[in-house]
Amino acid sequence: MHEQAPAPTSLGIDEGVSEAASTESDATEVMETAGRFRVYLGAAPGVGKTFAMLSEGQRRREDGIDVVVGYAECHGRPPTEALLDGLEIVPYREVSYRGTRFQEMDLDAVLLRNPRLALVDELAHTIAPGTGRYKKRWQEVLELLEAGINVITTVNIQHLESIADAVEQLTGAPVHERVPDSVVRRADQIELVDSSPEELRRRLLDGKIYSPQIVPQALNHFFRSENLIALRELAFRFLADEPEEELLEFLSRQQSGAAWEPSERIMVAVTGAPGTEAVLRRAARIAARFQAELHVVHVVSGNGAARSDDDSLEALRRVATEVKARWVELRGDDVAQTIIEFARDTRITQVVLGSRQRSRWWKMLRGGSTAQRVQRMAVAAGIDVHIIVRREVPLEVSEIATGATVSDSG
Repeated sequence: MHEQAPAPTSLGIDEGVSEAASTESDATEVMETAGRFRVYLGAAPGVGKTFAMLSEGQRRREDGIDVVVGYAECHGRPPTEALLDGLEIVPYREVSYRGTRFQEMDLDAVLLRNPRLALVDELAHTIAPGTGRYKKRWQEVLELLEAGINVITTVNIQHLESIADAVEQLTGAPVHERVPDSVVRRADQIELVDSSPEELRRRLLDGKIYSPQIVPQALNHFFRSENLIALRELAFRFLADEPEEELLEFLSRQQSGAAWEPSERIMVAVTGAPGTEAVLRRAARIAARFQAELHVVHVVSGNGAARSDDDSLEALRRVATEVKARWVELRGDDVAQTIIEFARDTRITQVVLGSRQRSRWWKMLRGGSTAQRVQRMAVAAGIDVHIIVRREVPLEVSEIATGATVSDSG
């Protein structure tokens, strides 16, 4: 039904918490089915899984594919609701439970319609008791697949049956709705819908995930930065096909407070200043050397809103795409602080910065340039820093980046 990580489900259904485990055999009996299965996986509510699912549905519709919406929960978010325009929606069933009316997917109507592709949101959803032939939406999805209908669905990592109890202990938030691991792992394709912990907390504060009265509880429980970091790492590990035992071992380390050694994650902070493209390419070579993921971060300050669209930044975006890096645009009045918060939230291990060759004396008097402030804060946070002098010509791989004079970053 609804993504309710920091609070009980809106139905208030507590029974059947371990039901997914007892019905694991039911799931495996229908693994070999005709329909193809795609899952959009999220580390937490609010990352944009439903948006991604509906966007894919629109693309398929434009390609001439017969696609319907079996169920979509937009949570009152206008950009997501707008993606329903033009998509055929199989009318939902109106059901009543404990005096409250709810909407459920009409499984029989979808089967009768027999589309090539059905979009079915929230795989872990618990169906209102006594209102359908199944108790869980994943069971309905399996019947659609068995009937030869392709399905795209969504689920959050905490709903996997094998790790749900450990996630509860880690986050302190109950996980009422669960899916057998085998159901998710049988997908033909699993795609991570990613968002940084910083962005998720910002979306939460902006009222884009939960209603205002739930926000304080969510921020202090499920949506704590350390929880979101751990859940995001867990999603990456699941996508890497780590077995349930290793996922549980990882969660156990988080609960005990033991540190784990993450893979290298490299971030390069960019501006539209001349020579930044060479800095970005240098960062890409560093990332390639470590076989690490690369984040390209551009911060738009309060008075720099228009800069995100200028030609130099567009060129940087193209380079980021070319080197298979992730482009991230952040907003913040304190550029250095915004960069460091992002680095902490995404567990960045190395930061690459571009700098002018000469320091400006008035910036030194005011506490140093942005690059100098980032360097100080990064070192305090235990993050390695590479300072690269911005030049008009490409830098050679053999040049040593660290130890260069730090000056103006902008």
